[in-house]
Amino acid sequence: MKTLPIRTLTTILLGLTLCLPLMAQRRRDPLTQQEIDKIRDASWEPRQRLPLYLEFARSRLVKLEQVRNDPKTQDRARQTHDLLDDFQLLYDELNDNIDTYVDRRDDIRKPLKLIIDADNEFQAKLRALKEADVTPAESQQYEFVLTNALETVDSSTEDHKKLLADQEEQAKHKKLVTNPTEKVGGNKPE
Repeated sequence: MKTLPIRTLTTILLGLTLCLPLMAQRRRDPLTQQEIDKIRDASWEPRQRLPLYLEFARSRLVKLEQVRNDPKTQDRARQTHDLLDDFQLLYDELNDNIDTYVDRRDDIRKPLKLIIDADNEFQAKLRALKEADVTPAESQQYEFVLTNALETVDSSTEDHKKLLADQEEQAKHKKLVTNPTEKVGGNKPE
């Protein structure tokens, strides 16, 4: 049996090491082009942008329910996994946006109330999926992403409630920016 020289093996390993991060970054975007356009049009206005992320996350759960309820669905477990993954990515993006608005001291009390209501809805839908009567082989294909999504929504719900209380307190002392477009001279931030 012929062995490869160390230099060749090192080159191959280095090449694989460099390719792995690129392959890992090759995730599909959970947003459609129309959704991307809506987000872009909302700019950084929290009262417009945060409800959009809720709308998109909710639509993934609605689609998930349709897939789960249609007996003709092909590869239901894979579609369930992918829709849960999309939901998780969108929900994480929602939380990232919330963090940005909090850092900017923007008043996000109104969207936070919508988010807390949606959190309760999302928890119920995710728990119903977790308790659904499916074969172990099927549930195993999406169990990890479902557990992650449920844990994320559960912990975020508490964070959102605390943040709303903090925002209410800050509003009493007029420490919040109520119109973010005014702080940049009337122009929407880029």
